[in-house]
Amino acid sequence: MNYNSTRNKKNAANWSRAIVEGIAGDGGLFVPETFPEISDLESMADMSYGDIAYEILNGFLPGLEEMPLRSIIDQAYNYKFSKNEIVPLEEVGDVHILELFYGPTSAFKDMALSILPYLLKTAMEKENIKEKLVVLTATSGDTGKAALEGFAHKERIKIIVFYPEKGVSEIQRRQMITQEGENTFVIGIEGNFDDAQRGVKYIFNHKGFKEELLKGGYRLSSANSINIGRLIPQIVYYFYSYIKLLKEGKTTLGQKINIVVPTGNFGNILAAYYGKRMGLPVNKLICASNENNVLYDFINTKVYDSRRELKLTSSPSMDILVSSNLERLLYHLSGDNCEYVKEKMEDLHTKGYYSAEDLDMEEFYGGYSTEKEVLRTIEKVFNEEYYLMDPHTAVAYNVYRKYKEETGDDTVTVIASTANPYKFGSTVAAALGLDTKDIDEFQTLELLEGRTKVAIPNPINELKSKDILHKSLCKKDEMKSTVARILQVGEQNG
Repeated sequence: MNYNSTRNKKNAANWSRAIVEGIAGDGGLFVPETFPEISDLESMADMSYGDIAYEILNGFLPGLEEMPLRSIIDQAYNYKFSKNEIVPLEEVGDVHILELFYGPTSAFKDMALSILPYLLKTAMEKENIKEKLVVLTATSGDTGKAALEGFAHKERIKIIVFYPEKGVSEIQRRQMITQEGENTFVIGIEGNFDDAQRGVKYIFNHKGFKEELLKGGYRLSSANSINIGRLIPQIVYYFYSYIKLLKEGKTTLGQKINIVVPTGNFGNILAAYYGKRMGLPVNKLICASNENNVLYDFINTKVYDSRRELKLTSSPSMDILVSSNLERLLYHLSGDNCEYVKEKMEDLHTKGYYSAEDLDMEEFYGGYSTEKEVLRTIEKVFNEEYYLMDPHTAVAYNVYRKYKEETGDDTVTVIASTANPYKFGSTVAAALGLDTKDIDEFQTLELLEGRTKVAIPNPINELKSKDILHKSLCKKDEMKSTVARILQVGEQNG
C-alpha cells in the first residue's frame, strides 16, 4: 500500500515515509491508497484491545513484521493506561459512552499518541534517517500534552508544541507547562488554535527553512492528526466498541450502529469514517460541534465558510474554524480527485470559504450545542444517570438527543468521550451549581470530587505540586523564528 497526497497522487509515499514526513511536500495530507477490509468481525469476539489494534494496523503497515508490530502495540498500551481493558464502554441511559480518557493525560489523544512515537521510531529506522527529528505540533489543548508525554525523553527527537495561551483550560495549560524532559518545548502564542495550526503548516511548507533545518541536522515531523500515523490508531477503538457491543449482546453481527463524535479538526470522526470504509457496520456518523459550528454548517449546506469570529467555549479542543482533516474527506468523497481538493483548498486560503455542493454527505449528520445546552446536559445527565461528563462529551450527548428527537432513530449508538471531566473542572462544577468563587482550580476539583464522589485522576491531582518549567510566549507571526531559536539554526527570509 502507498499513501497518496490529497493534492497530487504523484507525491505518494510508503507508510514509513508518510509517517516521518507528516505532511506531503505539496502541502497535501497523506491518505491510504486503499482500505484494508475487515470482513470477519465475529473472529474478533475474544480479542483484547491490543489484538484488535494488531488486526487493524497490520493492514496499513505492509512489510512490518508481526513481532515488531506487536511489540509496538504492547509498549503503547500495556503499561500506560489505568484500566486493564484500555477503553471502557459505559451504558448511560440509551447510549454507550466510549471512555477514551484512561491514558496518562486523561484525554482521547492518548489512544494514538501513546503509539505514534514507537511507529515514528520504527519508520525512521526503516527510512535510514540520520537527522534528529523535530516533532512540531499545534494544539487546542489535549494533543499538546499527549504528544509531550509520548515523546518526552526519546532519543534523537525534539518536540515543540504551540498552544493558544488563552484558548485552553487551566488544567490543560498546567499539564503542558509542567512537562519534564530536556527535549520538550512548550510555547503559548498570542492567538487562537487556527493561528497555531496555520503557523505550523507554514513552517512545514517553507522549503527554505526546511533546508536550513536539514543543514543543522534536523528533519520535521508532526504529532497532529495531519500525520497519518496519528489518525490510523484511532480507527481501532471504534472496532473495539463494536466488538464489545457484540460480546455483551447489545447488538448482533452485521447490525449497524450510530457513532457520535465531538470534533473540531475532523480527525476523530474521520477515523470512524475510515472504520466504515473497512467494513465496520455504521449507520450514521454524527458530527457534534460547539458554537464554532463551521462543520455543522458544512454538513447541512455543503459550504465550508471559515469567515467568522472564533469563540472561546467550555470545550476548547473544538474551538477550531479550519478543520484540517476535512481535506481528506473531500479527497475520498470526490473519488480521489486531487484537482478538486486543490481547488477547494485554494478557495479556502484565498477566499475563506469553498462550496462542495456536488458531494454526497448522506453518511453524516451535523449538529451543534450552545454553551447553555452544554451546562444543562452535564447537570441533567449527572442528576438522572449519575454519570459525570466533560463539556466536549456533553456537546456530543446533546447533539445526539437532538438527532434522535428529529429522526426517531433508535439505532444502538456509541458516543466517543473526549476527556476526563476533571480536565475542565471549573465548567463541570459550574454546571452542577457549585460555588467556586474565590478558590483556585485545584480547590475547585476537590469541591467537585466531594460533590460527585468521582475520584480525581492521579495525573491531574499531581499537577498542583509540579514546577512550571515552560514560560515562553510568542506572537503568532514569530513561530518560525521561535523554532529557529530553539534549534539554533539560521532562517530564510519570508
